[in-house]
Amino acid sequence: MATIFTKIIKKEIPSDIVYQDDQVTAFRDIRPATPVHILIVPNKEIPTVNDITPEDEPLIGHMFTVAKKVAEQEGVAESGYRLLLNCNRDANQEVFHLHMHLFGGRQLGPMIVRK
Repeated sequence: MATIFTKIIKKEIPSDIVYQDDQVTAFRDIRPATPVHILIVPNKEIPTVNDITPEDEPLIGHMFTVAKKVAEQEGVAESGYRLLLNCNRDANQEVFHLHMHLFGGRQLGPMIVRK
């Protein structure tokens, strides 16, 4: 069954796409946590980081070059931004289609709150 991200990639569901090529699609998160909150998603369905294979390495590297491009496009490259990938339930992965969050547009707090 196709994920919601696959439906966005195929433009079956409307979304604010900011970048798309034959390997990845980047679009605005519908519940942004920061002023700039973009999801960068491989067009190939890969459920989690644990499912990445050696043949996916060029695709994963491309996600990072697209992140740089999108950060520049969104005006946060110089001030700073955060990239985040969650893997599985304990990391709060909600959609099981690999995706990278790009956060920016304000001062970001600590990565993890220590308890």
